[in-house]
Amino acid sequence: MFKTNKYFDGKVKSLSYLTPEGLATIGVMARGEYAFLPTSVEHMTIISGTMDVLMPGEESWKSYKEFETFIAVADTEFRVRVEEDTAYRCYYR
Repeated sequence: MFKTNKYFDGKVKSLSYLTPEGLATIGVMARGEYAFLPTSVEHMTIISGTMDVLMPGEESWKSYKEFETFIAVADTEFRVRVEEDTAYRCYYR
């Protein structure tokens, strides 16, 4: 069944579900900057809006817009910032 998730005082919310490929979430982020420490590899695709991402070891932020995907490494913190409410889909591997 579905599971709802709430982070950062409700500024990030997601709905978890199972796909034939494994666990996935559909979520939204309110304007702000957030740090995540994934426990598995995450393939995150922007559904609407724009997300700036700072990966470990990088000095500059990279922007991702609708239908673009980035991959976050397990057990490695990355940062995101959004200037407007932004929706995403995430597959966990």
